[in-house]
Amino acid sequence: MTATVASHRKPRQHPLASLTGGGSRGARTARTAATLALAGAATATTFDGTGQAVPEPTPAQVKGRVDALYQEAEVATQKYNGAKEAADTARDELSRLQDEAARRTRKLNAARGELGTMAASQYRSGGVDPTVRLLLSADPQRYLDGAAVLERTGSRQATAVAGYARRLGSVRQVRQRAEDTAERLVGTETALKKHRVTIVRKLDAAEQLLDRLTAEQRRRMAGRDGSRGGAADGRADRGAGRGDGLLGGVPTGSGAAEAPNARAAQAVSFAYGALGKPYVWGATGPSAYDCSGLTQAAWKSGGVSLPRTTYTQVSSGPRIDRSQLAPGDLVFFYSGISHVGLYIGDGKMIHAPHPGAPVRIAPVDQMPFAAATRPA
Repeated sequence: MTATVASHRKPRQHPLASLTGGGSRGARTARTAATLALAGAATATTFDGTGQAVPEPTPAQVKGRVDALYQEAEVATQKYNGAKEAADTARDELSRLQDEAARRTRKLNAARGELGTMAASQYRSGGVDPTVRLLLSADPQRYLDGAAVLERTGSRQATAVAGYARRLGSVRQVRQRAEDTAERLVGTETALKKHRVTIVRKLDAAEQLLDRLTAEQRRRMAGRDGSRGGAADGRADRGAGRGDGLLGGVPTGSGAAEAPNARAAQAVSFAYGALGKPYVWGATGPSAYDCSGLTQAAWKSGGVSLPRTTYTQVSSGPRIDRSQLAPGDLVFFYSGISHVGLYIGDGKMIHAPHPGAPVRIAPVDQMPFAAATRPA
């Protein structure tokens, strides 16, 4: 009975068989339709451009993107420098507060020991002064609230307890400040890690783009940035900076100008001495520099302490109009004040450009000018 029912069942058809007449002919037609559909989709993809191979960027396009990545890395570097400066300050402050808390705690323990001796003496003589009992109570807040009243009683014990109260309060204040500083340090160290990751990613992306160029293309790109400062240029310029023919510490020649003071002249002389040294983000010398690390070190040699970042160095002295620039002035670039150089006269500066480009001489108009400052 079961076999009879099964023999009357209709054979299964391909999903497209009803459209093509069924059977083996229908199956072949279905496969043909599917093939044509795929071919049509491929053709459509080709026509709308999504299936075409992405053309290789030209050297000019690579340079534009690499320059943008370097500038973005410079922004992150200055944020890193600022966070590192804040972290170093917080770390020093925390160490000082911890030392101060330990010193005040020792004094507090000595005062408590004195009061304990006093209480033992009173106990042996028949009782304990109420002020000392208050000190030894389990409720510190009640003790502190009553300290001012105790001091007014005029007794020796009250005076001792009041002094202990002041020491206890100061220890608590210092410890609270240390805790706040430690919390701030954690925040700045987190920011440091974030900016470090950003810098590395930007520089890695730039290097990957440069790897797509030939050695000749990279050489030409380096030559088109309008700057001097390769190893040979660095040696020549350092020789000029040390030799005769100096005017206020600045090499004389066409367009030479005198530095406004001896400190500025020393800063310029230092910058000449740094020519050819490598750019390393976060570096402040003496073997490598980033842009603000170089200007900070240059002015430090002249006895002037500059802050660490470009966006704080820009406020280190009065603003100078571009037409009034003199050797030693700081020149800043981009709207975010993310790059700085040291002006040396004749429309030129010495700066630390970016990874792969050593400290060099370059025209001030090489980058978008933002501001100038004369450190005081």
